[in-house]
Amino acid sequence: MPAAPEDAPDRGVPIALSGPERSVLAALKATDTSPVDEETVATRTGLGLDQVRGSLQRLRSKHLAVLDEQHETVRRLTPRGEAALASGLPERRFLAALERRGGALTPDEATAEGFNEEERSAAIGILRRRGLLAEGMPFRLRSGTLPGGDDLLPEEVVLRRTAQGEEEIDDAIFAVLERRGLVRREHRSQKRWLPSDEGRRLPLAPEGEELIGSLRPSMLRSGDWRNRSFRPYDVRAEVPYVAGARPNPYASWLEEFEEILLGLGFEQAEGPLLETEFWNNDVLFMPQDHPARSIHDALSVEGVEGRLPAADLLARVAAAHEGRPLPGEPRPIGPGWPGLYDPAIAARPVLRSQTTAVSARFLARGPLPPFRMFSLDRNFRREEVDASHHIEFTQCEGIAGAPEMSLRDLVGLFRALSEAIGIRELRIRPSYFPFTEPSIEGYVRHPRLGWIEVFPGGLFRPEVLRPLGVEVPVIAWGIGVMRLAMVALGVNDIRELFEDDLAALGGGSA
Repeated sequence: MPAAPEDAPDRGVPIALSGPERSVLAALKATDTSPVDEETVATRTGLGLDQVRGSLQRLRSKHLAVLDEQHETVRRLTPRGEAALASGLPERRFLAALERRGGALTPDEATAEGFNEEERSAAIGILRRRGLLAEGMPFRLRSGTLPGGDDLLPEEVVLRRTAQGEEEIDDAIFAVLERRGLVRREHRSQKRWLPSDEGRRLPLAPEGEELIGSLRPSMLRSGDWRNRSFRPYDVRAEVPYVAGARPNPYASWLEEFEEILLGLGFEQAEGPLLETEFWNNDVLFMPQDHPARSIHDALSVEGVEGRLPAADLLARVAAAHEGRPLPGEPRPIGPGWPGLYDPAIAARPVLRSQTTAVSARFLARGPLPPFRMFSLDRNFRREEVDASHHIEFTQCEGIAGAPEMSLRDLVGLFRALSEAIGIRELRIRPSYFPFTEPSIEGYVRHPRLGWIEVFPGGLFRPEVLRPLGVEVPVIAWGIGVMRLAMVALGVNDIRELFEDDLAALGGGSA
């Protein structure tokens, strides 16, 4: 594209003005080269001051008006300062009282002279620092130190000059009076406006007439266009930059995370989003009355009937829940949970709240050890949406089973995944989950949100593995990849991962 001439404006001339904007611009153009304040523009246009201010800001954004803003600091007396100016500063009144009392004053006499404790303390301290008052009691003047009747204390001089609006004032003494609450500084700005060069050149349609932006067939037939004003166009103006299509950064990051796990030898698996309570919770040895299974967490689905698994698998899971021996075995795995197992609850359909259900389905197929599997998919929970929670979230579920598998392997995996995506700070602490024992949680540091939990996991309990026919130790985890992506991508709010604004997603300005 050829470069624009040097005299071309940075942007195209605005071609649309609202009624108030037109009136305000006309008022600016009617002035000479001197800027005018907003009150003057309001008077000339008959518009409200707020409407004028809004129109001026919009004209400024369209490069039609220029702001000339001047800042100034004004010194003012406070109400206490005005009272002191009228009745005298405490130190001046104290000197006058000493003169009336013959040069000495007791505390009781000072009270009788109308001084409260604060005024008396202030006056004594100031006069002693100035060397006018002797130490000790009663209060008395130093010999030959009483100023003449027409002499003013430096504080009195500054106080009077401030009241008269004079500019030459001793700043050090003014600062002292400011600390005493007698004076204050007011910072204010005066805004004045001028039309820009583009604003002066822009033609305005007569009052009540709208500028034409395009010709319509009816105008051509009637010839009405001959008597109308057209919006100006600047063919030299830069056109907006529009970037081409690009992947969503979060989606691209998920693909990279998948590649990392595939590179570590994991097999990828998938499962249905609409699950039953059996696969979502029961097979994971989560008690059927667990609080996390209430309506406040899992999302139930109405109008759909769930199907139970094979009868032998259902019987084995029920035996583990009730603390009975599995069919064909002499002893139970453990004490189980109180109450009887209810197949009706197991058949209820829910939106999958954790991808651990995919792990359970994978183990139920009887994989031969050693095996490694992961699933990276969506889950749903009833959450209060905030910076680190969302009703829909992506979780990376994974398992690994082998005869020598231990918790050390799980910690090593968490560290390897963190380092692979550029995260160096990782903390591990013990935790509890119904279907793993022992259990741990891994935390990474977010620059703004602090430490956030992203790596929950542990060793599957025998109550999970034995009903599924698995005889080797299995480590399991459910990584919060959305929170992990927030750290890796520098996102401060989990909702930004669902952003559809191209500029926010790095697609360039539109």
